[in-house]
Amino acid sequence: MSRTVARVRAAYARIEAVNRPEIWIDLRPAPEVEAEARAVDERLAAGDHLPLAGRLFAAKGNIDVAGLPTTAGCPSYAYAPEADAPVVARLRAAGAIVLGTTNLDQFATGLVGTRSPYGAVRSAHDPSRVSGGSSAGSAVAVALGIVDVALGTDTAGSGRVPAAFNGIVGLKPTRGLVPTAGVVPACASIDCVTVFARTLPEAEQALAYMASPPDRDLAPLPQRAPGPWRIAVASRAHLGELDEGWAEAYDDAVDRLAAAGASVREIDLGPFIEAAAMLYQGAFVAERYTAVGSFVDKATAEGDDSLDPTVAGIITRARDIPAHRLFTDTAHLATLRTRALAELADADALLLPTTPGHPTLADVAADPLGANARLGRFTNSTNLFDLAAVAVPAGEVDGLPFGVMLIGPAFTDERLARVAALLQPETELAVVGAHLTGQPLNPQLLSLGARFSRTTTTAPVYRLHALATQPPKPGLVHVGEGGAAIETEVWRLPAEGLGRLLAALPRPMALGRVELANGTQVPGFLCEPEALTNAEDITRYASWRNYLEHRES
Repeated sequence: MSRTVARVRAAYARIEAVNRPEIWIDLRPAPEVEAEARAVDERLAAGDHLPLAGRLFAAKGNIDVAGLPTTAGCPSYAYAPEADAPVVARLRAAGAIVLGTTNLDQFATGLVGTRSPYGAVRSAHDPSRVSGGSSAGSAVAVALGIVDVALGTDTAGSGRVPAAFNGIVGLKPTRGLVPTAGVVPACASIDCVTVFARTLPEAEQALAYMASPPDRDLAPLPQRAPGPWRIAVASRAHLGELDEGWAEAYDDAVDRLAAAGASVREIDLGPFIEAAAMLYQGAFVAERYTAVGSFVDKATAEGDDSLDPTVAGIITRARDIPAHRLFTDTAHLATLRTRALAELADADALLLPTTPGHPTLADVAADPLGANARLGRFTNSTNLFDLAAVAVPAGEVDGLPFGVMLIGPAFTDERLARVAALLQPETELAVVGAHLTGQPLNPQLLSLGARFSRTTTTAPVYRLHALATQPPKPGLVHVGEGGAAIETEVWRLPAEGLGRLLAALPRPMALGRVELANGTQVPGFLCEPEALTNAEDITRYASWRNYLEHRES
């Protein structure tokens, strides 16, 4: 079986294992996806350049995927697209394979992930809490290790809020950098297609294949003055009320950037917060009525029960906003943007918590509009001000992910990613058994943000044993003289993820230092010696995969 087909089968097994049907609107049949995986392998064998070969992805349900209905989270709205949206087509052309379309806040209207007839999408880490929206299913599919990357959209923060709640990366590119053709609009003038991934390099790679040359003229960016990264931050007073422990977590992120050599200074968040409130409380929400208002009016009159009442109410109320108010708000927004950019001045990025807190499903049910509005306090203004942003994990609070975002001027996407990388220290991990690519426990690594680095072998000082565990695993033991070189995959994962792996690791497995063929030592899976009693020595096969193939033959 090829590695690509094995990955597809592992993904469908993972879908069944996590039992989160609310993630998906439509899944492609597994045989169809396996056939595409074999075709990718054939193209590779023929010499085609497929830089994303074998990568699995999902697309938010308002993005066209040929062969699946585009619903935008509303079954009665569904239509059959004639072709993939350009962003989907570009990923597939590079060798990536789409599994299906994911659940969302209906018509991409919401930051909670609960406004859908397909069910409320729950957090990947705590099912009592919201996943964040509107790109809810896409974020959770990545966080649970089902897909490598997923596509979302971001108008008010939908490509960043669910990233923060699920401990993954969310890239919101400069407006216009990624085409929005084949996407059901929310507010067409400021919509962006976004990328979710467990690591920053994976997200950046996918974005590189989705992007187009800028579709608009832009004044050249001022030359960056030499010196350390200049990071704007907010004072406690300007942040407002945050969930317990979140202010301290934000301060820790600021301190980490400073420790990495960044120059940090406080700014006035006033214009950002005021503009954020305008997105829904002002006239700009009228663009949502332009997108789907006539459909919502007709469906409401016909008693269509697939409409989410909160979403329908927001869109319907937008119909009656007078035109003069839009001109007034546009002028006021321009003033706020001038003030905001003056505050940023020569800063390379603005660092903020992605959200003020993480509500439960009950919190949102009790106050749907208020809970949603709170979540957009820091994200709503980004697209109104024509800025770029990246959201990344920045630790935990009470065992749940805490995320921050970096915001900067249009077309500083790469700069923001470089700064964000300072917040994501990584470590290597040596894998020899059930966590190998395509093996049953590999999704566990993926869910921790791990990414494959290379295949090598250990130094010739180890022996390998088949343990009586479920699922089957080998035990790697250092013996020195009399050992052999064992096939090894090296993965990279966030240092925080390694700690979580260690905390959940069942006996007799252990983490220790594994010596590789080149003499370097990295953390890796080892085995407690007492587990070797009556365990078959399989060192002669030189790899766990070879042993499994021999046993099955």
